[in-house]
Parts: sequence; structure tokens; C-alpha cells
Amino acid sequence: MRLGLKIAMVIVLVLAILIPLAMIRGTIAERSQYRQQAVDEVTRSYAGGQGIAGPVLVVPYREQVQVEERDANGVLRKELREVDREWVFFPKTLRVHGRVQPSIRKRGLHQVRVYEWQGSLDAGFDVRLPDADPARPRTLGTPWLNIGIADVRGLVGAPTLRVGGIATPILQGQKGRGGGGVHAALPAALVAGGRISFPVQFGFALRGTEALAIVPLADANRVVLDSPWPHPQFNGDFLPRTHRVDGTGFHAEWDVSSLASNAQAQYREGGDAAMGKPRPAPGRDGIVAAVAAPAGIDQVGLSLVEPVNLYSKVDRASKYGLLFVLLTFVAFFMFETIKQLPIHPIQYALVGLALAIFFLLLLSLSEHIAFGLAYLAAALACLGLIGYYVGHVLRSRVRGFGFAAMLGLLYAALYGLLMSEDNALVLGAGLLFVVLAAVMVATRKVDWYQVGARIGTARAPTPP
Repeated sequence: MRLGLKIAMVIVLVLAILIPLAMIRGTIAERSQYRQQAVDEVTRSYAGGQGIAGPVLVVPYREQVQVEERDANGVLRKELREVDREWVFFPKTLRVHGRVQPSIRKRGLHQVRVYEWQGSLDAGFDVRLPDADPARPRTLGTPWLNIGIADVRGLVGAPTLRVGGIATPILQGQKGRGGGGVHAALPAALVAGGRISFPVQFGFALRGTEALAIVPLADANRVVLDSPWPHPQFNGDFLPRTHRVDGTGFHAEWDVSSLASNAQAQYREGGDAAMGKPRPAPGRDGIVAAVAAPAGIDQVGLSLVEPVNLYSKVDRASKYGLLFVLLTFVAFFMFETIKQLPIHPIQYALVGLALAIFFLLLLSLSEHIAFGLAYLAAALACLGLIGYYVGHVLRSRVRGFGFAAMLGLLYAALYGLLMSEDNALVLGAGLLFVVLAAVMVATRKVDWYQVGARIGTARAPTPP
């Protein structure tokens, strides 16, 4: 009976330790939100995640159409009216290339990745206007080019535009549609003959924060990007056809056909560069990161991610907190029952709190120093404290040192799990199996009925 009560007490203490562990996990999520606030502050003063869509040729025209209307007497009459309409044409070919130069902006403790993209868009138009209907006379207006840009504040200096080899002035905003960007009025002579064929070169420097998207609006799209950032994340609707990532940076190439993309139809329905850009969204473990969220237009996406997302790793580490506490209490229980070393519930609780505070130390230190060093410092601090305390609880420095060494192996195994993200499940399952096997082997000859009887005899009140 005494043994059953002791087991129940240990279970209650394990559940009680979940409260500080939950509070620590709440602190991790809160700090992650502070990091996102830092990103938002940089976005407001620098530029947000960028997206670019275009160029797109718009040709307005006015034509006479026959409409039926009722007059004042209710008689249905046919009348000729002039209506304004427009054609939207996409390039036959589009080549987007350039170099993405990253840099770091600091807001308090947090580092925010920004970039400046020295890029160019080379497009070729070759379209024919629909044949005119003699019964419906039409008049062509002044055509223009639209280029959508998610955050025009990111434009550095004066971009250049050449249409048919001729420098063309660039005007603010997209004409005839919402969303940020620029446009350029074109000579009416370009469309006077009914066939439109000319090249477009748009050169620019564009700043942004963490993420970049390009909308493949041409019939044949080729995107080539280089950057010294060694940790890219390729997202969006199309992965690179070829890419190279190493310590010197990355080089990526995309080839996207209009047959594989709905971008043209989505653009006609109102999709724009701002809809195509990656947006901050919750990632795995509930940690906010700049990733490509579902958007209203197809895109080629790229994000400059952190090599180590400290909040994600600390959050993942904290999920193993219950396992640490449970294994430690099991070890305590084994010493108490087999070696007849009475351990008070308060001593259980103090050791459990020392294990929980490891994750708080890890969080606070990793915001100032490298994650690996923060992990080592937090682990050594907790191991030293627990080893010293347990040495007195178990009345042996050797036992205290052995207990700390056991915990050290657990901390080392946890660090391996955090660093091997792709193999975390198999490593974690293997660790649990090894621990369970060790407990079963160590207690294979224990007569638990006899142990329970000894505990009851040892703790029975002495008769007067």
C-alpha cells in the first residue's frame, strides 16, 4: 500500500511540474512574438517582403456598340453608344535576373534580415490586335505598361525602362488597377499597325525584408537569382529547376511556362504582386517565420531564413521537459525503493523545478549568444546545481555525480535531436526505447511485493 501511495505521489508531482513548463513555453511564444514585432518595425521603416509582377501591356480602345433601351413610352429602341474597353497582353518571354545582397538590421535583441536586389526584367511582346469589325468602329487610345511592385518604398534610386530600345519615363502607380507599382505611357504608334512587337528592359534596385516573390506572367518565364546568403528557403508555387547552395551563397534558376501556371488568369481577376509575396505565417512548432503563405496569384518564392531559429529550437527542446522530469523522478524512485533512501516530496519538486528552469536559461542565453554555447552554459549550470543537491539528498557525492552524469547524457541526446531535425523522430524513439530497456534490465530481479512490504515496515509507526 505504501508503495502505491509513493507512486501516486510521484505522478502528482510530475503533473505539477507541467505548470512551470507550460509557463516557460508561453514565455517562448511571447519572445517569438517580440521577434515578429521587430520584423514589423523594420518593415515599416525599410520595406516589407517584396513581390514583382510584370511588365503587362494594356491597350485601351473605344468602340461603338449597339444597345437596346426603352424610351419614355416604354418602346424598345436600338441605339449606338461608345464604350471604353481595354486589352491586356502578357509578354511572350520574360527573363528576371539579378543579385540579392543581404544585410542585417537590429531592433533590440533581434536581428532582421533585409536585402537589396539589383535586378532587371527583360520581356518581349509579340501580339496582334483583334481584327476590327466594320460594323463596330473603334479608336485606339494611348497604351501603357504596368509593373506591379508589392512595396514601392523599396525602390532605390531611379529605375530605368527601355521600350523598343528607347528610354521611357516611369510614372507612379499602376494605371487602371489597384496595388502598388509603376507604369509608363507608350507611343500610340507602337500599336497603330495592329501588330505589337517590341522588347522591354526594366532595371532597378529593390529593397525588401526577408522574402521575395516573382509572378511568372509571360508565356515562357526564366528567373535567375544569385546571393551570398547561404541559407535560402525556396517556396512559392514553383521550386527551382536547378540550384546550388553552399557556404558562399546560392544560385537558383526557374523555368516556368504559362501552361504550368494560372498567373495570367489570376492577374486578370485582380491578382497582383502584393498578393504574391510571401507573408509571415505560423510555421512548425507555432513559431512565426517569414514563409510563403497561400496567395491569390502563382509565384516563384524565396526567403532568406535563419540558419538556426532559436525560438523554434527552444520550443522543441521544451517539449522534452516532461520526459526529463519523468526520467529523473523514476531514478529518484528507484534509489528510494531499492536502496532504502527516503526522499521527501519537496526534494522531488525542487529537482523538477531545476530541470524546468533549464529551458528558461536556454531561452534567455540564446538571445545573446550562439545557440550551442547557450545550451552548453544552461546545461552545465543545471547539472552542477542538481549534482550538488542530489549528492546531499542521496548521502553520497559519488551518487550525486553519477546522477548528474546521467542527466548529462540526456542533455547531450536532446541536443542531438535538436540538431538532427530530419531524424528527430527516429532518434527520439530510439532514446525512449534505450531508457525503458535500461530500467527494465536494472529492475529485472526486483521483487516489488517485497519492496513494498519493506517500505511499509520501515515507515510503520513504532508502537508505544
